[in-house]
Amino acid sequence: MAESYSGESTSERVDESVLNDRTLKWIGVAISSLFTLGIFALVGYIIVTKVNFELLQTIFPRFVDAYLLVLRIFLLGSVLSVVAGVFVGFGRVSSTFPTGAVARGYVEFFRGTPLLFQIIVIYFGIPALWSGTFPIQDWEIPAAIIALTLNHAAYVGEAIRGGIGAVPEGQMEAARSLGMSYTQGMREVVLPQAWRNALAAIGNDQVILIKDTSLLTVIAVPEIISVFRSVNSATFDPWTPIVLTAVAYLGITLPLGFVVRYLEDRSDWGGDSQ
Repeated sequence: MAESYSGESTSERVDESVLNDRTLKWIGVAISSLFTLGIFALVGYIIVTKVNFELLQTIFPRFVDAYLLVLRIFLLGSVLSVVAGVFVGFGRVSSTFPTGAVARGYVEFFRGTPLLFQIIVIYFGIPALWSGTFPIQDWEIPAAIIALTLNHAAYVGEAIRGGIGAVPEGQMEAARSLGMSYTQGMREVVLPQAWRNALAAIGNDQVILIKDTSLLTVIAVPEIISVFRSVNSATFDPWTPIVLTAVAYLGITLPLGFVVRYLEDRSDWGGDSQ
């Protein structure tokens, strides 16, 4: 009798658990659906009632120019920050004191101070150190690329350091047992695995790099936010340039997200894509 009662109680608890799980599932579906519909409704309302389509056609070429400029800055800054970040990551795992200390100091400074501060220091500070006329004309674009590269190289370096740390030590020992030098072992064995481990973090950092280009408005780089501010101050119409601003940024971040996910799938050791 007791066993039968116990069995019925267990069955009831299982049924309640399943019911609760299903309830939570449908609550989640309902909330996410309502949120999505609300966002689409808000966007539709803004486009229909707040966007001036005549102004949209007028300012569209300016946003295209800004988009192309941001894209160029991003591509150059991305390549330079990843290349520099690899060396920073190597420095962070170096057992040599000066190399490790310099790399750590670099990372701590550029991660510990705002990117806006770094942009200001490079744009205003470097020409002030120059005796006489600063030789580089249109310094804002080079300063922007330098600041973005130095800042994001620190984050990429930390991602590489974490990726190297996730590789088992036996991998380097196996490489050395095959007659490879430390440098060869890092290049041929450890770094490819570390790159796979760090790929998601590096991809996320590159998306952040795109959004960080909005800070370049403070040094008069004619990027997307600068065009928005110019149009808004001239027309007092915020929503029309806001729509183009959102489209411009999403036009870079969404394709980059797809590329990062594709690379992650390709680098998945256990995946079917291998």
